[in-house]
Amino acid sequence: MIRIKFLISSLLLAFTGIFLFSCTKNNSDSSTIVFTFSHTVDGQPVQFDTIKYINAAGNQYSVSNIQYFVSDFKFWKHDGTQLNYTNPQDIHYVDTDIPGTFTWNFSNNIIPGDYDSITFNFGIDTLKNKPGLFSTTPEMDMSWPMMMGGGYHYMKLNGKWIPAGGTEALPFGVHLGIGQVYNADSTINHYVQNYFVVKLDKSFTILNGQTKTFNINMNIEKWFKYPYVYNFDVYGGSIMGNQEAQNIFKKNGKFVFSESISSR
Repeated sequence: MIRIKFLISSLLLAFTGIFLFSCTKNNSDSSTIVFTFSHTVDGQPVQFDTIKYINAAGNQYSVSNIQYFVSDFKFWKHDGTQLNYTNPQDIHYVDTDIPGTFTWNFSNNIIPGDYDSITFNFGIDTLKNKPGLFSTTPEMDMSWPMMMGGGYHYMKLNGKWIPAGGTEALPFGVHLGIGQVYNADSTINHYVQNYFVVKLDKSFTILNGQTKTFNINMNIEKWFKYPYVYNFDVYGGSIMGNQEAQNIFKKNGKFVFSESISSR
């Protein structure tokens, strides 16, 4: 009986050791991704609340603040394999008034190896973008009017611009979200989802235990520049309810971001 108990105890210790070794090994066979976010105009850090910028249409403008969501990050291997590393919601909020939002410790469970690119949604997709998704500020303050489709803004880019021939600066709000197509009687015919996919098209290798930091920079001038020139004198300072203007920013937004990578 004593011998049997001894054998059982030995087996339990052996299995425990194997389990602990396996856990330790699995935990060590992973790496970390951190995202940081920055905002520039013509290659220089944005200077807020000063009318010193001129867009591609010749509008003089300033930037007051920028608030936006990025979500659904996907990592792509060279063979086309897609790897999803998800947080509880996989949605991150960036606010130029809140520096703490500039860094996102995305995941410490990244599989080491070679990657071809990263993609993400600018905004929130149809399945997730529902009223009540956020219950605390500041995210809750990004709500989009129910009569205009509900859910949340993808972005608020606020500032001021000087109309052609004018001297007084007027406020603008490039507020991107769900669009609407209207009937002749001004009722809504249908809604348009204006979130879009951004591709960070830079291959990289991440080693076992390594931390990779990706800086995602928003080149603000490109919102107004490419492939479509946005002119405040034509479209005005507000784009909510104007799907034609919303679509310009949706198309231009795919070219707004650039990235750099550092390792440690």
